[in-house]
Formats: sequence, C-alpha cells, structure tokens
Amino acid sequence: MVRGLERLLGVAGFDLVAGVDEAGRGCLAGPVVAAAVIADPRRSLPGVDDSKRLTAAARERLEEKVQQASLAWAVAEVSPRVIDRINILEATRRAMLQALGELDPSPDCAVVDAVPLRRLSIPCLPMVRGDSVCYAVACASILAKVARDRIMQQLDHHYPHYGFAKHKGYGAPAHLQALREYGPSPVHRLTFGSVLPRRQEGVG
Repeated sequence: MVRGLERLLGVAGFDLVAGVDEAGRGCLAGPVVAAAVIADPRRSLPGVDDSKRLTAAARERLEEKVQQASLAWAVAEVSPRVIDRINILEATRRAMLQALGELDPSPDCAVVDAVPLRRLSIPCLPMVRGDSVCYAVACASILAKVARDRIMQQLDHHYPHYGFAKHKGYGAPAHLQALREYGPSPVHRLTFGSVLPRRQEGVG
C-alpha cells in the first residue's frame, strides 16, 4: 500500500500520524474493538491492506509484524453492555479514543476510518474507506480485526450454541437461527433489532 496521505501530512508538519480503525461495529454480539497505530515511516510491510481484503490467515501473519514495525500501537474494546447503554456509534468512538490515548509516543494527528472523533487535542481526519487509502489505518484495521476475532473464538467456548468462532457475531443465517432457538446470550447486544426483534412489534 502506498503512503501518499502520510507523506502529505508529513510535509504539513505531522511526523507521528496515527491510523485508527474498528472491528465489530455491525455485529450482533461481542465487543466493538478499536486499534490505533503509529506506523514507522522508514518501514513498510508488504501485504498490508484493508483487513476485509485479507484472509484470516494473512491477517494473523501480519499482526505481529505490524506490532513490531510500528512506533506505537494499542487496542481497546467496549463491551456489549456499554454498547447497549450508549449506542454503537458512541461505543466505537470510546474504543477509538481509548486506543489513541494509550499510544506512546503520542501522535501529532489522527486519521480515522469514517468516524469523526471529538475531544481530541490533535487534528483528526475522518476518511471514508480510510483503511484503503492510509497505511496506518490499514495496519490498525488488521490489529483490530485479529484481536476481535480472537475474542469471539474465546466466547465460542463459553456459548457454543451460537457459532461465534465461525461468523464472529455477525448476522449470519446460522446465528439468527440460533437466536430464534436459544434467545440471546449475555454477550449479545440487546438493543440491536435482529437480537430482540419482538421489541419492534406493535410499536405505534
């Protein structure tokens, strides 16, 4: 992946550019996970791309390489109960802000995949499909996706009826069928319509 955006930001005086992305925003179960990465401008890893374009095996191979080749990285998660309390967008922002706050050194600016962040002391550039145009965001997308997949594989051991290890909490047909048969687990997002669809019936 080319690093044109980071080069432009470097010319503008931003030497430590953090890329931020999330995984699991559209899921029905499990946490939302965010990662922040300050990529080393002297090092580029072949194969880094938007995590959705990579296989699970490729993401896992790249995870440790991204961590080792970065100046700083951090991963944060927000639980399903907090998602239900503050909504998924605010939970995503919370995870992103937490990951950014854990970076050492602190970044000069942040490029975020699609989500505007408030209360930042540094410039923030939200970009649609940021993981396709910004190397640091692509690195963050890999770390967030691998970390969340690992969490869902662990949850699969506790709640084997739902198939979390296969679909990672997304609304796959088998997941929806399991919800109809068993109802929601403690790690489902109860405010999502597909989890408790009867909440929507008879309204009005």
